[in-house]
Amino acid sequence: MSERRLNVVVVEDDAEQRELVINEIAAKGFNVKGCADATALWRHLTVSHCDLIVLDVGLPGEDGLSVAEHLRTSSQVGIVMLTGYSASADQVRGLRHGADAYLTKPVDYPVLVATLESLGRRLRGRHAPTPVTAPEDGDGGWRLVADGWKLRTPDQQDVILTAYERDMLRCLIRASGRPIDRESLIGALTRDVHDFDPHRLEMVIYRLRRKIRAISEWILPLEAVRGVGYLVNGMSEERALAHPLD
Repeated sequence: MSERRLNVVVVEDDAEQRELVINEIAAKGFNVKGCADATALWRHLTVSHCDLIVLDVGLPGEDGLSVAEHLRTSSQVGIVMLTGYSASADQVRGLRHGADAYLTKPVDYPVLVATLESLGRRLRGRHAPTPVTAPEDGDGGWRLVADGWKLRTPDQQDVILTAYERDMLRCLIRASGRPIDRESLIGALTRDVHDFDPHRLEMVIYRLRRKIRAISEWILPLEAVRGVGYLVNGMSEERALAHPLD
């Protein structure tokens, strides 16, 4: 049986450069997706599994160093920085922020491919688990318990939630399977909607998925609806028992 093809995301704001890198990597047997900035990457990671990321440093908005730092604190994804910053101090900074390898432009494509292949060998066996279908009758399905502070998986594993994760899931559950737009979800997380960095919503979802993957074979039933927002199916909130009157 052949090995699973590794999923690579190329994060590069220069469209021509991004296309060149994608073509070179795809020709060597990788599944490749391109993103123009950090926001596009976070959105992609909320709905798709990624093994390796080729990451530019000089991105618009959130730069590659910040992206690498976020990724390293919440995942085991392989990170290859590919950038025009070639000074040794830049290389040290990139590696300290979480990169597994640091390559400079113009890149020697065989070296880039060999670097990805080397990282891929280290990651074999740690890919995302196969999704499992939730029970149709809802018995043993996904539930918010402990007043919403824990998410219980169908295999009875409890995931401790942050306030953002709790509020987001409650908002989605109350929608009863209807998609909720991103603005409404952000409104459920904070009163200061205009001061809330939109990409933080994607980070909340991404980190929650990672927490679940660390303890369970089940995949969070949260879906992105293109052009609309997000929805969840097969999830409920356990109601607290009322205290009897004395």
